[in-house]
Amino acid sequence: MVIAIGGVSNSGKSHLAEKLVNHFRDRSTKIISQDNFALPSDQIPQIIDHIDWETPDSINFPKFKQTILDAIKSHDFVIVEGIFAYYDKKINELYDKKLFIEISKETFLARKIKDDRWGIEPAWYMDHIWNSYLKFGQPKKKSKNIYYLNGNQEIILSDVLQYLSNKFSQ
Repeated sequence: MVIAIGGVSNSGKSHLAEKLVNHFRDRSTKIISQDNFALPSDQIPQIIDHIDWETPDSINFPKFKQTILDAIKSHDFVIVEGIFAYYDKKINELYDKKLFIEISKETFLARKIKDDRWGIEPAWYMDHIWNSYLKFGQPKKKSKNIYYLNGNQEIILSDVLQYLSNKFSQ
């Protein structure tokens, strides 16, 4: 089963992926993080004086897709997570189940301010991240095929597992 998890930066995608891996610990499970497919920084567009990690042009989608295809052959569960998880139509066709974590801009900003993994980001760049998410990171339209989660509060794993076990919700 290939499970996609989309959402803006700091929405809880990686956290949910880890919870799923822990739940499926007796099965062969692999997380594929879109962040690992960023192009070299000198190949990514810039905005003002920053590398623009928030554009689909920063991701090597062919390699991302091939890694998913390779993982499908050797794992029971493949969890694909990233801000652009739903950007590429051909990759979307690989997903059996689709999750999308929605958070408010206020929640995003509050979490992003605390996230200093890449240094402190200026306010204009945090706004850029949010606007890029709205433009590129959301599914093209609200869909019954996607299970939308409220990331402003704790995600209930049992609800996610119920969705994943439902053979009729694709």
